[in-house]
Amino acid sequence: MISNIKKALMCLATAALLTACSTTGQGDVADPAEKLNRGIFKFNDVVDTAVLKPVAKGYRAGVPQPARTGVRNVLRNLKSPTIVANDVLQGNLTHAGDDVTRFFANTIFGLGGLIDVAGSEGVSYREEDFGQTLGTWGVGNGAYVVLPFFGPSTVRDTTGLIVDSYTDPVRLWMSNTDRQAEMYGRVAVASVDKREELLDVLADLKKNSIDYYAAMKSTYIQRREALVTNGGKVGDVPDMP
Repeated sequence: MISNIKKALMCLATAALLTACSTTGQGDVADPAEKLNRGIFKFNDVVDTAVLKPVAKGYRAGVPQPARTGVRNVLRNLKSPTIVANDVLQGNLTHAGDDVTRFFANTIFGLGGLIDVAGSEGVSYREEDFGQTLGTWGVGNGAYVVLPFFGPSTVRDTTGLIVDSYTDPVRLWMSNTDRQAEMYGRVAVASVDKREELLDVLADLKKNSIDYYAAMKSTYIQRREALVTNGGKVGDVPDMP
C-alpha cells in the first residue's frame, strides 16, 4: 500500500513538472522518436494480428451482443471512482454529480453495473482520465509516443495513464487483498472488450490508409483533444483507442 502511494506521488510530481514546463500547444504534437515509435507500432500490429484481433473476433462471434454490452457496462462502472476523481480535479462538479449518480444507480439497480440504468434515464457515460485533466489544466500533449501493447499516446497521456493506474481504488483494493488473478482478469477482459469494440473501426482505418501509422496518430490526437474540450462524452467523439 505504501509503495503504491509513493509511486502515485511520484507520478503527481511528474505531472506538476509537466504543468510548469510544458510549452507545447494543445494541437501541436511533435514526434521526435518517430523511427522508434514506428518500430513499436509495427510490433504492436503483429501482436494484434496474431493474438488480440482473433480473440476479439471469437469473442464477438461466440458471445451475444446483450452479454457483451453487460460486460462493457460492468467495466465502465468499475472505472467510476477514477472518473469522478478526475471530474473533481477538473472543477466540473456537475459532471461529478452525474457520474456519482451513474455509479450508485447502476450498482444498486443495475445488478452491479451489468445494466446501464442511468444511461436509459439520460445520464450518459463519459470518459475522464488524468491525461484529460492535465489537458484542462493547460498542459500540452508533449511528444507523441507509442507504448508497447498499449498503443498510441503522448507524454501527457502516458503520465495520466500511470497516475490513474496507481490511484485506481479498485486496483488498489485487489492488489492489497491478494486478488491478483481478478486484477489481471479485469485487464484482460477490458483489453478484449475494447478490441472487439474497435474491430470495424480499425479495419476500415487500416484498409483506407496509405500510412497506417500516420493515420492512427492523427486519429488518436483528434480524439484526445475532443475528449479534453467536450468533457469526455463518449458519443461525441470518434471511437478510437
